[in-house]
Amino acid sequence: MSTAMNFSTKSFKARPPDKGAFPLDHFGECAAFKERFLECLRESGSESSACRPRAMAYLQCRMERQLMANEPLEKLGFKDLIDEKPEAKPEKL
Repeated sequence: MSTAMNFSTKSFKARPPDKGAFPLDHFGECAAFKERFLECLRESGSESSACRPRAMAYLQCRMERQLMANEPLEKLGFKDLIDEKPEAKPEKL
């Protein structure tokens, strides 16, 4: 008995990747940031909290070069590392 496969005529529709999936850095645009982060991990015995500023710099590099979606660093867990500047509020007259 043979099995016939019936392929529908629907065409494949590309969709953007799920959150967390992003293009590889084929041209090594952020390789220096990645290496500094990995070096920090090696030096700190894989203690990632000691390397958070380098992780933040790496993610900023990726966002600037469109290698991942732009996200506020606060949403990525770096709120405590960001120097929050008070916004100038207009004075009431």
